[in-house]
Amino acid sequence: MSALLGGCQIIPDPAAPVARAEPKPTPRPRATPAPTPQPDQPGSPAQDLRNRVAVLVPLTGENAGVGKSIANAANLALLDSGGDRIRITIYDTASRGAAAAANQALAEGNRLFLGPLLAEDVRAVAPVANRAGVPVVAFSNDVSVAGNGVHLMGFTPSQSIDRVVSHARSQGLQRFAGLIPAGTYGQRSSQALIESVERAGGRMVAMQTFDRTPGGLRAAVGRLNGQSGYDAILVADNSRIAATAAPAIRSGPSSQARILGTELWNTETNLPAQAPLRGAWFAAVPDAMFNQLRTRYRTRYGSFPYRLASLGYDAVLLTVRVAAEWPFGRPFPAAKLRDPEGFMGIDGAFRFGRDGIAERALAVQQVNAAGLQTVSPAPSGF
Repeated sequence: MSALLGGCQIIPDPAAPVARAEPKPTPRPRATPAPTPQPDQPGSPAQDLRNRVAVLVPLTGENAGVGKSIANAANLALLDSGGDRIRITIYDTASRGAAAAANQALAEGNRLFLGPLLAEDVRAVAPVANRAGVPVVAFSNDVSVAGNGVHLMGFTPSQSIDRVVSHARSQGLQRFAGLIPAGTYGQRSSQALIESVERAGGRMVAMQTFDRTPGGLRAAVGRLNGQSGYDAILVADNSRIAATAAPAIRSGPSSQARILGTELWNTETNLPAQAPLRGAWFAAVPDAMFNQLRTRYRTRYGSFPYRLASLGYDAVLLTVRVAAEWPFGRPFPAAKLRDPEGFMGIDGAFRFGRDGIAERALAVQQVNAAGLQTVSPAPSGF
């Protein structure tokens, strides 16, 4: 698996901007051919002998920065891997809409979709792709859109929670509490926390839901402090919310409890600067290879990528690997996506389960004043 990364010549570099929300797309898909090896180069087949792959991302609107980062990283992966059996084209999902972009991509002969990014766009693209028999490898983390030909590469909260809870149990922590935001993300996080604690042999002793206002957060922590003591508390929100809640947690009867975070923290670059979070743990994909990708990206494009750019890079590496067994002009061999040994990429090892969701090898990080410390490395495979 690691052979796919062998062609990269990249060097470590500093931090990048962060992708946060998934706002609604804004209203004509524009196609931009990706830079690929030239047809007249030795050993490179003519362009019309490459299988076509569409990258569906927002290039306009509120998520244009994230979409362009993913698209640029996809181009880099093709160049780095020498993938001369495929040709990628970028389609904008935010101008006329994701369904229109997908229909244009089909009309132009694409037989695999990488993307979209937003869950609502995946819902729009999925039936279009399904009717054409075209697999979708989406960048969303909303598990409700997976299955029926849709595979998700996004980082899901349930896996992050399960990993950090398992690590906490291995360190002797027994009693768990949860501070959960209202909404879909919070609902899924609370269910994941309950299941993870049970699976790890721990005990859930308290859980409070809060609305995302200062008063709502304070009230929820106050209610927690009036309940049973706990050894660890999951704050299922971004680091700013967790840092705001931390002083109130420290002032209660469970002042020594370990604060746990989710995968959201992995897209934030200012964690060490948030003193209330020092000593906190969270689980996420390892950053070592992404730090190298940042330099390679900046050298080529003159700016830093968003953290989610790695999804575009790894999706193309995955495609290049499968393309070795993808005859020209035939449907993409979707069964190859379910390789139980998985794949290796910028974000480490991953594989798709029967539900279409990427299972990832995660590391546990501790927030320290000097930076992030890996307290439990990610497994190298499955």
